[in-house]
Order: sequence, then C-alpha cells, then structure tokens
Amino acid sequence: MANIVKPPCDEAVIRTTSSHEPCARDVRPWVLAATILGSSMAMIDGSVVNVALPVMQARLNATATQVQWVVESYALFLAALILVGGALGDRFGRRRIFAAGIALFALASIWCGLSPNINQLILARAIQGIGGALLVPGSLAIISAAFSQEQRGQAIGTWSGFTAITSALGPVLGGWLVEQASWRWIFFLNVPIALVVLGIVFWRVPESRNEAATGKLDWWGAFLVTVGLGSLVYGLLEAGHRSLSDPVAIIGLGMGIATLIVFVLVEKNQRMPMMPLSLFGSGTFSGANLLTLLLYAALGGVLFFFPFNLIQVQGYSATAAGGAFLPLILLMFLLSRWSGGLVSRYGAKRPLIIGPSIAAVGFALFALPSIGGSYWTTFFPAIAVLGFGMSISVAPLTTTVMGAVKVEQAGTASGINNAVARTASLLAIAVFSLIISYAFNSALDTRLTQLQIPFEVQQMLDPQRVKLAGAEIPAGLSEAVASVLKSAIAQSFVSSFRLVMLIASGLAIVSAIVAALMIKPQDTVN
Repeated sequence: MANIVKPPCDEAVIRTTSSHEPCARDVRPWVLAATILGSSMAMIDGSVVNVALPVMQARLNATATQVQWVVESYALFLAALILVGGALGDRFGRRRIFAAGIALFALASIWCGLSPNINQLILARAIQGIGGALLVPGSLAIISAAFSQEQRGQAIGTWSGFTAITSALGPVLGGWLVEQASWRWIFFLNVPIALVVLGIVFWRVPESRNEAATGKLDWWGAFLVTVGLGSLVYGLLEAGHRSLSDPVAIIGLGMGIATLIVFVLVEKNQRMPMMPLSLFGSGTFSGANLLTLLLYAALGGVLFFFPFNLIQVQGYSATAAGGAFLPLILLMFLLSRWSGGLVSRYGAKRPLIIGPSIAAVGFALFALPSIGGSYWTTFFPAIAVLGFGMSISVAPLTTTVMGAVKVEQAGTASGINNAVARTASLLAIAVFSLIISYAFNSALDTRLTQLQIPFEVQQMLDPQRVKLAGAEIPAGLSEAVASVLKSAIAQSFVSSFRLVMLIASGLAIVSAIVAALMIKPQDTVN
C-alpha cells in the first residue's frame, strides 16, 4: 500500500513544465488514456504488493527482512532515479523514455510473477523500480507537452481523478486476486495494461522533448544516491535481522552515510546537478522538504506494517485488508478541491501546521486497538482522522514548494520534493523495521517468561522470530501450548506495532513544528 497516497508535487510537475507546441485536439484524449493507464499501472503495483506480502512470506518461506526488501528494492530505484528519468525524457524524447519504462516495467512484472524464490522476486522488483523511474515522470511530462497552459488544469483534474480511483481500487483488486488466484497474478495483471499503453503510445501519442536540455546528465549523482540509499537501507534491515552492533550492519550504515556525503559534495560542484543544492538556500523550501520527509516517513511506515497487523494478527482476508484504507483515499480525493481553497484563504503555513497535527492524532489512534473488534470501532476512526489530516496537508505543501523558488526552478523543485517523499517512505520502512524487530522480540521474551514456556519450546520457536507476526508454531506441541504461543506472538506484534504508530505520530508533530518555524507566511519569492 505504499503508493496509495500520491507524493506531493505530482501535479506540480505538469504545471511547471513548458509546452511549446500543444498537440492536435483529436490526439489529446489518447494522450490522457496512455498516461493515466501508465501511471495507474505503477500506482496499482505499488499499492497491491503490501496486501500480498503476508501471503508471499508464507508461500516463499521468507523472513520479515526479505519481504521488506520486496518493497524496498522497488522503492530504492524509483526514488533514486526518478529525477534522472525526467531528464532522460527531456533529452531523448518523452514518448520514447515513457515507452521504454512501460516495456521494462512489464518485463520485470513477468519476472516477478514467475519468480521461484524470494531472492529472484527482490531482484525483479528492483528492475521494476527502474522502469517506474522512467514511466512516472514521463507520463506527467507528456501531458505537459500535449496541452496548452490554459488546458492543463482540466487535464490535471482528469489525470488526478482517474489515478485516485485506481489507487483506491488497486489494493482491493490485489487482495481479491491473492485470495481467488495467486499472489503472482498481481504482477501478471500489468502485462495486458502495458500492451494497451504501448499500442496507444506508438499509434497516437506524438513525440516531444525539451530542445533547451543540453549538457551531460548527472550520472555520478544518480549512481552515488542509489548506492548511498541502498547501503543505508541494507545496514538498517540487517541491524534488525542481526543486531545494531553486527559488523555487516555497521559497514552498511557507514558506507551509506559516507556515500551520501560524497553525493552532496559532488552535487555542490556539478555544473548541472540532478539536485541543485542552491535551492535549499531558501528556508521555506528546506522547511517544506523537511516536513515532507517527516510526514511521509510516518505515512510510509503505517502503510507498510498495517496489512501485516490486519492479515496475520486480526484475521482479515486479503480483500478486506486491501479495502481498509479506502476511506483515506476517498477523503483525500473528495477534499482535494476544498484543501486547495484553504491555501487561497489562509495561505499555506497555517494548513501545514494544522494538517500534520491532525494526522498525528490519526497515527496515535492506530495504537489503541488490541486484537479483535469491529473495523468500524477499531481502525476506521484512525484512518478517517489520518485522511482528514493528509487532505489538509498535501495541496498547501505543493504550493509552498512551488512558491519558495523562482519560476524557472519550480519544475526542478517539484521533482526534488516528489523524490524526497518517496525516499522518506524508503528509509522509514527500514528504520521502523529495526524498531519493530527489537520491540517484538523484547515483548515476546517477556511474555514467554511470564507464561513459563519451557526453554526447549522457546528454542524451537527462535528460528521463526525473523518472520515476526508470521512466525509458525513448532510442530509436535500440544494444542494448549500452541494456542498460548500463537496468542503471545500476536500480542507481541501488536505491542511493537503500537510503538511504531506512536513514533509516526511524533514525526507528524515534529513536521507541524517545522512548518511553524521554517515556512514563511509569504509563500512566493518569484
């Protein structure tokens, strides 16, 4: 479900890209059809995978760390390369790069669906991420090139509306496929969509490029940020699997931090960097990106771990788990126009304080339910409050990012903020995985001691701890002991889940404080 809430500045990328020659009227509907289907393919895939993770874990006998990599490998390459993907489209043709992304995404999807083990699935997901980095910015840029400045508002509304619908239906459809067929079909579903998109693209979508795009692409920057983020995530996940003092974890974390420092130095001295550091000279721009990092980190952690709670602990079906976040998506869709009006009436700063504060309450409400109870009295209030808070936050955040820099820099600024939101989710899953692993094992140790479970039985259970809530009860135990162990595992996961939700709430509160301290009331500097 990591992508059920679109990152901020998606629409801003369209608004800030120049369009020299809008396409003919009869071509525009086809352009919208191709870009909507292409974007939806990536969004559906990103949202349905989390629903299938508990089933993948059981079918492929995977550890919690391995199923985390199923999400992280995709998110890593998407976050690290999305700015490069946009630059490639400007340079070599948006239609060409968009089509290449669609084709690569589809081929990787086939590989995902056919993967015989978890390691191949992780690798295939990484290739999917590269395809996503090519197609996601390409879909937005193609709309910009096809529609004039006056027509983009309606085109944006159409694109945003349809992608919101697919984001809402994706997890439900994915859950249904997992139940009725196999988790593999959530990947095979991409293939016919990709064929339709490619047919429309080569038949009706005109080529466009930015003739002013000259100079070398920042390949060093792309390489360094990918290695840096990948090493950092690897170190964090290994720390959760092994320990924070383990040499493998220390080397991964050290290499990640060092590489990201080198990335910053390279970007500082690069003539045409993928991330111009001069933009961060604006306190408002820096504050908006720090707010994005904190708020979307909180959101990313919740969206990743919540399905495990629903399916493995609460006993929800995959379809029901997929539908659990529908109220959040619908609220954000229905309130999008209203939240945009808040900026016109009150400016961006006040909503950026109030919105994350309300979201913090929503995150905290996730920590209240135990095991059992009706969805409407346990998790629905949390989802509704979170949806309301995020609805207030997203439009003002986009406005702040665009207004904090000069007009000619707005496109780059929007792309950076979009990448920051994706990076936040990437890092949050790794950090929260470390926290939830320690909290789960600590809580389980305490419960097993209190229940006076024999040491021999505890030893039999130890190899299963890496699966967290998916831990399997050792064979040969009495029904009474097996029932006690199952309850202890579930309660331990709930305890660790609550801790993560409270930390997410704290991150949202800090993001509101950042808005209060760093966002200027005057939103534009143009």
